[in-house]
Amino acid sequence: MSPQSPILKGITNMSMDKNTVKRVAHLSRIAVSDAQIEEIMPRLNKIMGFIEQLSEVDTENVEPLANVANIKLKMREDVVNDGGYPAEILKNAPEETQGFFGVPNVVE
Repeated sequence: MSPQSPILKGITNMSMDKNTVKRVAHLSRIAVSDAQIEEIMPRLNKIMGFIEQLSEVDTENVEPLANVANIKLKMREDVVNDGGYPAEILKNAPEETQGFFGVPNVVE
């Protein structure tokens, strides 16, 4: 078996309790009621179980894969073909700060 992913190293049982689900919902900025947590928790635990299974797969001699068809993708020149009217775009922003979109802090 291949060495375990550094992210999953030392984790043997990846189940989520109510507090963890609440924390993930909070960090994701998703309002979740206690009744919804009871409904979501088994689904998340099933997903975590699948992730746990994936960590057991031997990937020792497997090359990274970007395309299963082994074809070269068409490239195009990287040019700006629209823009030049930031004031019009910022009209769609819920909050604008110094000519940029204002967003709430996501890191505590």
